[in-house]
Amino acid sequence: MLWSMCRNITILRGLEPSATDEEISAAARQYVRKISGIREPSAATSEAFEAAVRSVADASTELLSLLPPRKAVPKSEPPLRRIARRSP
Repeated sequence: MLWSMCRNITILRGLEPSATDEEISAAARQYVRKISGIREPSAATSEAFEAAVRSVADASTELLSLLPPRKAVPKSEPPLRRIARRSP
């Protein structure tokens, strides 16, 4: 089940303001961590891991730009926005 594999990745489509490059990259990193089973890349896995993150982020950016607007804002806020809101 693909949906259960990524349930912790926040929906980025429909955010106001739109998802930032940093938010898209963070979601891509979480996805690559999940499917690779690599939490922290080692010297042996770093290059492939980071290339995968860039590829997923690029594909995600393109996807978000091609989709029509959502009718409603996502129910959950991306983690980076929650952290920024709590910071003084």
